[in-house]
Amino acid sequence: MTQNIVKMIDHTLLKADATKEEILKIINEAKEYLFASVCVNPTWVKTAAELLADTPEVKVCTVIGFPLGASTSETKAFETKNAIENGADEVDMVINISALKDQQDEIVEKDIRAVVEAAKGKALVKVIIETSLLTDAEKIRACELAVKAGADFVKTSTGFSTGGATAPDIRLMRQTVGANVGVKASGGVRSREDSLAMVEAGATRIGASSGVSIAKGELSNNNY
Repeated sequence: MTQNIVKMIDHTLLKADATKEEILKIINEAKEYLFASVCVNPTWVKTAAELLADTPEVKVCTVIGFPLGASTSETKAFETKNAIENGADEVDMVINISALKDQQDEIVEKDIRAVVEAAKGKALVKVIIETSLLTDAEKIRACELAVKAGADFVKTSTGFSTGGATAPDIRLMRQTVGANVGVKASGGVRSREDSLAMVEAGATRIGASSGVSIAKGELSNNNY
């Protein structure tokens, strides 16, 4: 199970003050442990793609409209295309949270679809719904809209808001999207036990800055 968990991890560093040395470190760790991906901000995508060219099993993941989701759909689509041009294999986009809260479902779906269409055939799309800001009813609507728009995954959190992944949220998301869409738990997953709880609840991917600790069965102090 531990080996399976390792292959589900998006080894993540999205801090604004991340240095090149820190980025290189997580890329090398991903190569060593063969995590699912390295998840970095768009400015580091090209670097990650170049350094992972000889390790095709480790994908390059980046974030779109991050962390607020408040960019326009056109901006998110451009960001997606630019990231793919630079070597991204997967993009994690933040929904228009305020539109969801205002029950403007058409806007939310259109926003997600803009990224899905920009990435079509070139990169997986994971939709961050920011569960800590939503009611259960809103979480269900967000997941339904992501599926309707053609997303590959739904994802709990940016790790930069008021809370992270919880097993009940993962369970709710899995029940909503069904068996054919991925569910990513991110934010606060810091140990192997945390990861196993998320997988048991229905997660198929884990976003964590604590990938090495999880692989070693240790507890990390990292929050993302």
